[in-house]
Amino acid sequence: MPPLIAFALAGAGVYAGYRWLSRELDRATAEARRMHGEAERRAREQTAVPKDLGPLEWDAASGVYRPSRRETH
Repeated sequence: MPPLIAFALAGAGVYAGYRWLSRELDRATAEARRMHGEAERRAREQTAVPKDLGPLEWDAASGVYRPSRRETH
């Protein structure tokens, strides 16, 4: 009879370990999906459509192109 009790206790321990591992994997999967969603959201925000500034003109003082100050309508 003692081996039967030992096998029952071992089986209960294996089952409890399986349940714990299953819950941890579900939690980790949910966390990974949440992090992936945040990364996709940040990527969409960074690849936004640039604003149309209209015609540009060379600014010799700063050495860059700037939006033209005169209206072209």
